Amino acid sequence: MMIQDNINPAVLATSLLAWYDRMGRDLPWRVKGEPHPKPYYVWLSEVMLQQTTVATVGSYFTAFIQKWPTIQDFAAASLDEILHAWQGLGYYARARNMHKCARLIVSEHKGEFPATAALLARLPGIGPYTAAAIASIAFEEKITPVDGNVMRVLSRLYALQDPVPASMKRVSSLAQKLTPDQRTGDFAQALMDLGATLCTPRAPKCLLCPWQTSCQGFKQGMAEELPRKSLKTIKPDRYAIAFVISRGDGSVLLARREEKGLLGGMIEAPTTPWREKPWRLDEALAFCPLECEWKENTREVRHVFTHFNFKVIVCYGSVFEPVSLRLPRSFWVKPEDFSKMALPTVMKKILSTLTV
Repeated sequence: MMIQDNINPAVLATSLLAWYDRMGRDLPWRVKGEPHPKPYYVWLSEVMLQQTTVATVGSYFTAFIQKWPTIQDFAAASLDEILHAWQGLGYYARARNMHKCARLIVSEHKGEFPATAALLARLPGIGPYTAAAIASIAFEEKITPVDGNVMRVLSRLYALQDPVPASMKRVSSLAQKLTPDQRTGDFAQALMDLGATLCTPRAPKCLLCPWQTSCQGFKQGMAEELPRKSLKTIKPDRYAIAFVISRGDGSVLLARREEKGLLGGMIEAPTTPWREKPWRLDEALAFCPLECEWKENTREVRHVFTHFNFKVIVCYGSVFEPVSLRLPRSFWVKPEDFSKMALPTVMKKILSTLTV
C-alpha cells in the first residue's frame, strides 16, 4: 500500500534545491542557479549521457565543444568528423541524428533551439526525455525529465510497487506534480544527482538524503528493493564472418556501412550479414568482396550490444596484384591510419587481431 503522508511538493522542492546548492555535482556542461545560457551545451551533454556514464562523457563533451564551440560549427562539420570524434561512446545513431539535428536548427531555426519540449521533440534524435531536459535546464519550462535516476528516486519516495517500465507513466505524472515554479532546471538536475549519488541502486545512503523523512520506501524498509524490475529476457546471439584482407603494401580493405541501421555510416572490415545462426566458411565466401588467398588461422571476436550478443569469426586473406573492388564504398587503409577512421568498438576488436 502506498502511504503519502509528509509528501508536500513545495517542501520537498525547497529541501532538494538546498541540498543541490551544497552538494550538487560540478559538471563541465552545468550552470547552477539560472537557466543555462547555452542550450547547445545542454543538448550535446544530454544526448551524450544517453546510455553512457557521466565519468565517460566528461572528456568527450570537453573535446566536442573545443572542436565545435557552437551549433553552427557542429552543423558545418562532416558526418565523418562527428563519427570519428564519437568513437567510444557507442550507440552511433545518436551522432548521426545529432548531425541532422544541428543542420536543421541552423537551416530552419536560425541557429536557435526551440524553447519548449513539444517543439524540441520534433527534431531528429530528440525524444521526450531529452526534450524535457533541454526545455527545463535551458529554458525553465515547468517540466521534469524522467531518467533512470529519477525513476528510482520517485519509486522509492512513493513506494511504487509496479515494475519498470509499467510504472513510467505514473512516475512522470508524479514528477510533474513535484516540479516547482522556479528553478525548474536546477530541480531536474538535483533529482538526477540525488539518484546518482545518494539514492543509488544498491546500498542507498538514506541517512544523508534530504527526502528521508518523506520517503515511503525508507519508512517501509523497502527502499533498496525499489523500483521493481520486470523479468529480464535472455539476449539472443548473432553471428557473422569478418574478412580482414591485406594487400602487398600492408593496407587492409575497409568499407563504409550504409548510413541507416546499427553502426550506420561507420567504417568496418567487410562481413557477412549478421544472422541468428553460425556461418560455414564455404557459404560465407559468397559475401567476400575479393578473391584472395586465405590463411588457415582464424580468431573469434565477441562483442555485446544492447539487444544481442555478437560472435564473429575473423578470417585473414591477402592479395598481391592490383584488383578491382566489387564492394561499394570500400577502400584500402594502412594499419597506422586506423586511428583516423570512424571505427566502432567491435571493428577495433576485429582489426586488433592482426597484431595478436
